[in-house]
Amino acid sequence: MMNKSLFGGIALLALAAAPAPAQMFDYAKYPNFKGQWLPIGGPGRYDLSKPWGPGQEAPLTAEYQAVFEANLADQAAGGQGHDRDWVCQSPGMPRVTNGYGEIEFVITPDTTYFLTQHIHDNRRIFTDGRDWPADLEPAFLGYSIGQWIDTRHDGHFNMLAVETRGFKGPRSYDTSGLPLHQDNQTIVRENIYIDKADPDVAHDEVTVIDHALTRPWVVMKNYHRVANARPYWREINCAENNNHVEINKEPYMLSAEGFLMPTKKNQAPPDLRFFKPAGK
Repeated sequence: MMNKSLFGGIALLALAAAPAPAQMFDYAKYPNFKGQWLPIGGPGRYDLSKPWGPGQEAPLTAEYQAVFEANLADQAAGGQGHDRDWVCQSPGMPRVTNGYGEIEFVITPDTTYFLTQHIHDNRRIFTDGRDWPADLEPAFLGYSIGQWIDTRHDGHFNMLAVETRGFKGPRSYDTSGLPLHQDNQTIVRENIYIDKADPDVAHDEVTVIDHALTRPWVVMKNYHRVANARPYWREINCAENNNHVEINKEPYMLSAEGFLMPTKKNQAPPDLRFFKPAGK
């Protein structure tokens, strides 16, 4: 029979060879973002404190103010201007901070996720201390690096500071087609935190630095937590029942019968060179 001292020696060797347990992620150090969140006031405008379109008073350069006015004229004539949401393109940054659909925040040790029920709007914010990659692959949502900060110095994080770069376009701020510069050198900085007085309200202070602006544009976005502990998460499928059609950068519509229709007065039909006339 094997003696007890030999058993003890084997046990000690096994413990020594076993890998050290991974450090547990302490969720208590982070703010409570659990649940479903919705934008306060709805997502219709970039700055909800101001009217739609020109009422936003975006600090555009003279060049991009002219671009914006041409965009508004195109929309008034039945076009879409710079708004690309209608073709199921992701609204991109910073427009996604408007809060389309339901939002869920997921905090992990190395990454914080913003999951949004809309069009390809899920954001990934790296919080693992990495530096900017040498080559950023352009994306509508860009590449986000964040840092959790303890501004109160009480041992608990209360703010997520984020910077996002590496964009592709075209992108706009909202449905009015407020444009960002076509060079896509935009930098978006955010400070995201829970309201001190109301734990069911969250704030996202968004600062946009862009060559189409005369100065950084700072806008506060606000969200409220849905009271239901088991909220309904609706499905969004942009392509389903979408009767918008884009041909050679021109917008058209499909009628209820499936026929191509113009969206603008006196709009020419698309080039039909590859179609033979129907026989009479």
